[in-house]
Amino acid sequence: MFKRLLPIAGFVALLGTSPALAHHPFEAMALVPGPITGLISGLAHPLLGLDHIFFMAALALVGLRQSLRWMVALLGVGLAATSLGLALPGLPLAEPLVALTLVLEGLVLIKRLPQWLLLPAFALHGYVLSAAVIGWEPAPIATYLLGLLVSQAALLLLFVAGLRRLPSRLDPATQRLLAGVLMGIGAAFAWTALVA
Repeated sequence: MFKRLLPIAGFVALLGTSPALAHHPFEAMALVPGPITGLISGLAHPLLGLDHIFFMAALALVGLRQSLRWMVALLGVGLAATSLGLALPGLPLAEPLVALTLVLEGLVLIKRLPQWLLLPAFALHGYVLSAAVIGWEPAPIATYLLGLLVSQAALLLLFVAGLRRLPSRLDPATQRLLAGVLMGIGAAFAWTALVA
């Protein structure tokens, strides 16, 4: 019983946290954008927002039933959307929508929605990740995109590898519980983004 309550305790603890950092710490440290800064920024940016980390972990849950090609397609969609965000910034309500992708993932996990909806959800995450480098020169942007691709691929593969070691714990009841926790976290993050 205690093991089933652990995710709920984690959810309650996260209610007070913010969903994502809108700007990179590099801005606060007044670092000049360059190829190395861009690469480090791209590697770090997906790790700066809990909503992005939860989203990647939930993708891995869905990815357990998918081929490697499916994950590569997701990464390609995310990278294309980041490029789109650089060209057309300013999507209204992007942060609350990103938070709601956790709700969508929960509904996909319990098979209430089709998996293909995760493609536009991942695209939205990619779009939002472009905001940190708008206005940078092409060289640091290119290394930022490379860093994003490497970081997100590593996160996804790490989560999938970790989850594959727990097959007995991922029974349907546990998946439903995880889906509910994800939906609650996503709703809390969306509310925080709307009222902040």
